[in-house]
Amino acid sequence: MEFLPGLAEALGRCVQGRTRCLAWGHDETSVYGFSWNTILLSDYRSIAESRQNISAESCYLGIPLFVSIGMGLVITPLQTPRRFNPQFQPLPMPQKLGGRDLVWRFDGGDITSDGGALVLKQLEHRTGILRRFTACFQDYRRPDLIEHPLLDLIGQRVFGLALGYEDLNDHDELRRDPMLAVALGKDDVKGERRRRAQDRGKALAGKSTLNRLELTAPDYEGSPRQKDSDQPETKKIVVDPESIDALLVDLFLEAHQQAPEKIVLDLDATDDRLFGHQEGRFYHGYYHDYCYLPLYVFCGEHLLCARLRMSNIDASADSVEELEPLIARIRQCWPAVKIQLRGDGGFCREKLMAWCEREGFGYVLGLAQNERLKKLIEPQMAQAEKQFAETKAPARVFTEFFYSTKDTWSQERRVIAKAEHIDKGANPRFVVTTLSADEVAAQELYEKIYCARGECPENRIKEQQLDLFADRTSTGKMWSNQLRLYFSSIAYVLLQTLRRTALAGTELEKAQCGTIRRKLLKIGAQIRVTVRKVWVSLSNSYAHAALFTRVLAHLEAGGVAP
Repeated sequence: MEFLPGLAEALGRCVQGRTRCLAWGHDETSVYGFSWNTILLSDYRSIAESRQNISAESCYLGIPLFVSIGMGLVITPLQTPRRFNPQFQPLPMPQKLGGRDLVWRFDGGDITSDGGALVLKQLEHRTGILRRFTACFQDYRRPDLIEHPLLDLIGQRVFGLALGYEDLNDHDELRRDPMLAVALGKDDVKGERRRRAQDRGKALAGKSTLNRLELTAPDYEGSPRQKDSDQPETKKIVVDPESIDALLVDLFLEAHQQAPEKIVLDLDATDDRLFGHQEGRFYHGYYHDYCYLPLYVFCGEHLLCARLRMSNIDASADSVEELEPLIARIRQCWPAVKIQLRGDGGFCREKLMAWCEREGFGYVLGLAQNERLKKLIEPQMAQAEKQFAETKAPARVFTEFFYSTKDTWSQERRVIAKAEHIDKGANPRFVVTTLSADEVAAQELYEKIYCARGECPENRIKEQQLDLFADRTSTGKMWSNQLRLYFSSIAYVLLQTLRRTALAGTELEKAQCGTIRRKLLKIGAQIRVTVRKVWVSLSNSYAHAALFTRVLAHLEAGGVAP
């Protein structure tokens, strides 16, 4: 710090002697203290007479800014910053609780924060979702050397995501958690009978074993094989991605007791940002980052497709190829169901629209604005602007017309236009559809049909990425990242099934996966293993004990019907 000459006279009197404290202020209680290395006032006066600036490492002046300016004080930071040393800070005395000292130790035994894994265990027992997912893999490991069956490995990974553990590194600690071992149905929940001494006390697989699972390769026709064997050339566990895709559709179909009259399939692409040099990464101009561009297909809250893609493509790329087997499987079960596609402007492409028209599917797709479209609704925009000027509230005027592009569209199509004026100015929007005016009016189509995609799929994608870590695609190979996306998708299907069945009619029937985890799965519990029983003692202070009891009783009674 630097102080201009004359500051001592402006500050007034000082304490006698070298007390290292300057006492002066506008009242009798004002005290301004200097730290140990601060220049003393007497030193300052002696230097000030020579009209030189002085410096100190630190200074504490509890005076307002205008006072220091009036005194001619100039404070300049020095090169060496002041460092905080916690050893010189006063520590509070131990807290007394009714005259008792507060003492803490790590001697509580086997205590977990995931007591709600009992719900996941019972849910899997009733639905078999993980067992069916595991059937999409083929295990070529030697059976006599296997300590962790494939179902346990996949269950550990998926349950870990549902419980909030996104990284494989987390499982190096989770492998010691007897609660997760109980959820997976392990006989030796404490790992006391493991083969190797270094593994005893760890009932579950570690990060390296799970990493080998994630690095498995897809088993496709024509993939390299070992000599005189059907076993893949390199990997001991392989996966059939087509079976997983079919499973997602089958779980959706089985969730309905009878065929609905109409279903709406929502298509959406989103960014999956990358922070390394993963295979298939590209810079995306819209998202301004390196990312993947996964494609999602939802029907309401049901996930039907999650396909990881490179980002150097159009949002609608391969959407027809993904939809063809998906819809064929739906039509095989529900031949009379009416199917309607819905998506934003990224899917408004001739290939997709022409395919829907040939196959007899309806669609409602966003349409990117251009000068021709904006010119067509100039009267409506002027009307909306006038209404806004009169009411100072957002004004909307709807209209419709038939429109075709100059080159890319094969025919004219019905377009709904929303001429809107808000406080930020004009906000026109356009939607193209196969639905006629007799089936639905323009305003109803935009506000009740098209805008409904804000809930599904957009909020469902956020739920999967933020709560179930679908964007944790940090492995080097793109296929391994696709497998991680599959794990996240199955975790979502599990929790969505729980929400749709056991949580129906409760306070959590509309809750997101993160809320379900926080209120239903993250419960403190103590695990004790005796000769005949495994005791799980849940916390007495758990706030949602009644809800937990109801949900678990519902599942134990077989309450997983659609």
